[in-house]
Amino acid sequence: MSEQLKFIVEQLNKDPFKKNFNLITFDSLEPIQLLQILNNVLAEIDPKQALDIREEMPEQTIKRMCALLGMLKYKPSGSLSDVSSFRQGLVTGSKPVVHPILHWLLQRVPELKKRAYLARFLVKLEVPAEFLQDDVINDTYHQYEELVEGFKTYHKECEQLRTSGFSTAEIRRDISAMEEEKDQLIKRVERLKKRVESVSNHQRMLEQARQLRVEKEREESLTHQKQEQRNQLFQAEQRLQRSQQQLKDLRQAAADANPESLMKRLAEEIKINSYMVSEKLPKELEGMRRTVQYLQKIASEPAMGQADLHELEDKIKEVDSQINHLIEKRMMRNDPMDDKLTLYRQQASIIIRRKESKAEELQEAREELATAERELRQRTSQAQASNGEEVIRGDELKRLVVKLRSKGTVYKKRRQEIAELKAEYGVLQRTEEILKQRHETVQQKLQTMEAEKGISGYSNTQEELERVSAIKSELDEKKGSTLDDMSEMVKKLNSMIVEKKSALAPIIKELRSLRQRCQELSQEYEEKKTQYESCTAGLESNRSKLEQEVKALREETAQEENRYHYINSMSEIVEMQIQRAAEEMKAYVSSDPQERKKAIREVYMKNISEQELLGKLREKQKMLRESHGANMEQMKMWRDLEQLMECKRQCFLRAQSQASIGQVIQEGGEDRLVL
Repeated sequence: MSEQLKFIVEQLNKDPFKKNFNLITFDSLEPIQLLQILNNVLAEIDPKQALDIREEMPEQTIKRMCALLGMLKYKPSGSLSDVSSFRQGLVTGSKPVVHPILHWLLQRVPELKKRAYLARFLVKLEVPAEFLQDDVINDTYHQYEELVEGFKTYHKECEQLRTSGFSTAEIRRDISAMEEEKDQLIKRVERLKKRVESVSNHQRMLEQARQLRVEKEREESLTHQKQEQRNQLFQAEQRLQRSQQQLKDLRQAAADANPESLMKRLAEEIKINSYMVSEKLPKELEGMRRTVQYLQKIASEPAMGQADLHELEDKIKEVDSQINHLIEKRMMRNDPMDDKLTLYRQQASIIIRRKESKAEELQEAREELATAERELRQRTSQAQASNGEEVIRGDELKRLVVKLRSKGTVYKKRRQEIAELKAEYGVLQRTEEILKQRHETVQQKLQTMEAEKGISGYSNTQEELERVSAIKSELDEKKGSTLDDMSEMVKKLNSMIVEKKSALAPIIKELRSLRQRCQELSQEYEEKKTQYESCTAGLESNRSKLEQEVKALREETAQEENRYHYINSMSEIVEMQIQRAAEEMKAYVSSDPQERKKAIREVYMKNISEQELLGKLREKQKMLRESHGANMEQMKMWRDLEQLMECKRQCFLRAQSQASIGQVIQEGGEDRLVL
């Protein structure tokens, strides 16, 4: 409680309250003053609460505070869970009720400010159902709900922008940089326009450039569409392969079918379906219902803050600790029957998990089969609608698919070869043009030189003779080399066939024995695998049991160590307290006044008297402050009265002096008359 009061006083002394309290003055506040402070804190959270509670009825004040605290999700402590007692304590300004509220509010002022702000727009108005029968009211209420949803969306976007790290200064710099780039581009475009205007047919060239850009964009879009169609074709081929494999399996199953196998298969399907209907599907349905209820509960509750999350985490930790404690108790019982049944329980749990996983795989396979059948029916109906004929099935479809695949691969290879040949043809055509140009220049130079020497046509005749002789020699060489190559190729092929046969004969014999050995090893592997799995399950159960025992012993050791250290520290504290008590008793009984002054009782009594004197002085100071204005007015009135009396006295003196002067003048006049 003292820590709570310290925190409240510290927060009230800070901005924006600035109350300048200490523990004594805050604890000595009247109930009405304490309620006013609570109202000031609520007004800091929600500005609409800024009122003077002395100008408001107590019932209205309590109703307003309770409504706001309920909206802020304040939960009273366990001793004040009764609403009536809580309201009564709030009406009377009870410290055990108001202090926890102040402590809770001052701990989370920013979060509560945000919650109060959102509540102004998100807490929906309750409209009776009979009023909603009116079309105008119903439309208005729907518009109101749409505005609330829009506010939620805008608020989320605003929070995301606030937390995204973007600053207005950076955005302004980016905008200014973009504007500068825009101006530079505009200037550059103007310069290019001026430069292009001097060229003839510039409009036509611009139009062609525009068409080129449009065609490039179209080419990109077509390339993208082509890639998408390839992906769709690949996916369709995969689906077709799966469907063919399933069709093949179904045909094999139908070929091997007999009444006994069919009855056995039907019995297995009935078992699987009964398990799915009676165990798996009800569990999944119940889990989905619980999830939906949990999600509906979360959606109906208002937004949770960080403090609520911390509170939930603390509750989760408490429940985990209770579960661990119960597990430890169960382990400490050491029931021999449970130890014997642990192995069987674990094996049963493993079997149940495997059963559930296989059931899930079966359900997924059934869903995939149903999807494939639906797609097959759709494709069949589409084909019948388009061609009016039945779809090719069975082996014909398989042969057609294989033929299409082979043709597709051949087509792709030929298309790639054509593309390569086109590219090579372009390169060779360009090379030919360059060489022709060079040849023409050389021929022109040669003809000019022959004309100068007087032997025109010599080079053409010589080239023709050389070409004819080269063709004759090439033909002779090709005839001889072709015959030699063919004879050598036949010899090589015969020798290679003989070598491969002789080399493969022992390998084939060895492969037969290895296949038989492989079958024997696979059977032995399956047997060993089953033994290994059973042994693994037993060892796993023993290991888990030993781990639990070790964990329990370690926790017990840690608890005993903590208890040992706690007892040692408590004994040291008790010894120190006994020593302090002995010293205090010695100082209190001592006859020396100096020693008695050092006693804690004397020190506390002195502090108490000082605090009482300080409290009296503060009360006196408070009274003087309260009566200061009235006393100042009274003193001002006395000063005014004193000035008035002084003025009257001066007037009286002046009247006396004037009367004496008149008497003297009168006496002087009489004297003159006598004379």
